[in-house]
Amino acid sequence: MTKAELIDAVAGSKDVPSDLSKKAVQAVIDETFAQMKKVVKKDGRFSFPGFGTFNKKKRKARTGRNPQTGEKIKIKAQTTVSFRPAQGLKDYISGGTKKPAPAKK
Repeated sequence: MTKAELIDAVAGSKDVPSDLSKKAVQAVIDETFAQMKKVVKKDGRFSFPGFGTFNKKKRKARTGRNPQTGEKIKIKAQTTVSFRPAQGLKDYISGGTKKPAPAKK
């Protein structure tokens, strides 16, 4: 799904007021993602119940290989974002709910 398709889907949803323009929907979506980015950068974590959690993650510097030449190269340390889906999202995608794990004694 592209950003334009997302805007169309949200604007056409029955839960969104019909008098809300696509431009307004786009502004809301853009601001939502901007706030998510700010929170992940500042706090290192953004969680949306039922969907999942975005975490800031640091990767150490490491040695890799150039796939074309096989030559060793140094890959610098970097900060990235990981995503861990919530159980509700996993269940929705798999098409149903799984049996709960047995209780530990």
